[in-house]
Amino acid sequence: MFSQLSDKLQDIFKDLRGHGTISESNVNEALRQVRLALLEADVDFQVAKNFVARVKEKALGEEVLRSVTPGQQMVKIFHDELTVLLGGDAAPLDLSKPARILMVGLNGSGKTTSSAKLARLLKKQGRNPALIAVDLQRPAAIEQLATLGKQIDVPVFTPEPSEKEVRRAAAASLQWMENADVKIFDTAGRQEIDQPLVEELKQLRDFLQPQEILLVADAATGQQAVSVATHFNDALHITGIVLTKLDGDARGGAALSMREVTQRPIKFAGVGEKLDQFETFVPDRLAGRILGMGDIVGLVEKAVEAVDEEEAAHLERKLRTAKFDFNDFLTQFKMMRRLGPLENILGMLPGMSNVPGLSVEEKQLSRIEAIVLSMTLEERARPDILNARRRQRIARGSGRTVTEVNDLLQRFNQMRKLMKNAGKMKKMMAQMARMQN
Repeated sequence: MFSQLSDKLQDIFKDLRGHGTISESNVNEALRQVRLALLEADVDFQVAKNFVARVKEKALGEEVLRSVTPGQQMVKIFHDELTVLLGGDAAPLDLSKPARILMVGLNGSGKTTSSAKLARLLKKQGRNPALIAVDLQRPAAIEQLATLGKQIDVPVFTPEPSEKEVRRAAAASLQWMENADVKIFDTAGRQEIDQPLVEELKQLRDFLQPQEILLVADAATGQQAVSVATHFNDALHITGIVLTKLDGDARGGAALSMREVTQRPIKFAGVGEKLDQFETFVPDRLAGRILGMGDIVGLVEKAVEAVDEEEAAHLERKLRTAKFDFNDFLTQFKMMRRLGPLENILGMLPGMSNVPGLSVEEKQLSRIEAIVLSMTLEERARPDILNARRRQRIARGSGRTVTEVNDLLQRFNQMRKLMKNAGKMKKMMAQMARMQN
């Protein structure tokens, strides 16, 4: 998410921090690079221009130029303006009765999946949501919504197969599941915005009078994002944006552009394909992650949600006594996977988003897991018995090489020694701290 922009901005600010004093020429050169970085990240030209102008106005103030730490002051200004650009304070959903949410967007943007993800999130918050299929253009969308509803145990209204009138289908859904306190309507899309689509959505809006109209938009749409967001907002007066596929887009400029041109908040972000990879959008946290400051609050929230407290305490005791074995390793592995893609987790750690050698490939993790799963129960519990013959058998069983098996065992033993020796742990943490400076 924003990795390309994040790397470039962190390099720019690292250079600024190296200056004892900051002059107007320093600021102008840095902001020229910032503008180029924004444009390369697919931020709209006018949005990038206005943003840089606002930063420049504050950066050339007397307070910054005379500051003891002008480089850090610049980063703070940039962080504050980036937060404003992303939407300032997080905007919660309006769930006042009758709490109807209209999900709109182009085909392929992720409307149906996002509808289910939102329903799952609301259910987790104690709500009683229902999903309503009103995409009569694409029968597969109705089937997909019904399938997703079963997975998250949320009721789904599906219109009669012969139904062709969207408003009539919506009216029928209102008589159904009256005890649902939030109804999410998954609407039809098109390959591009056309008049029939706009008219259909306007009819639905006028009939349902929804509290929320959420534009679901693919973060990888690039420069097209501005046009899409503008058209939907002009036609329907959207109340917010749901950004999808943020995990796969290295640029992310669409997020900055859509928020600015519509002046509507980004309310949620899809950060993966799984139904639980859906987050409330918090602008200042994302600004921190883009600038390499991390998002510790977000990481703690993920950990509380995903990690079993007793399980974690048991692992901690084993680590301290160096009795940690490969069964515990697998437990820890699964625990970490529940937090989501590890690339995203690294991005939440201050200073870790662009440290060389710390990227994590999902394929590599799967290879490690295959090696451990190829061990017998006794071998997992007693790693010391893994002689050459056993290692060859594990390599064949996992489809890996003996060298890879040996490498994993070497790293595993190093980890056990490191965890047991508190002094070495402190030394390692000090080294990591120095890497950030």
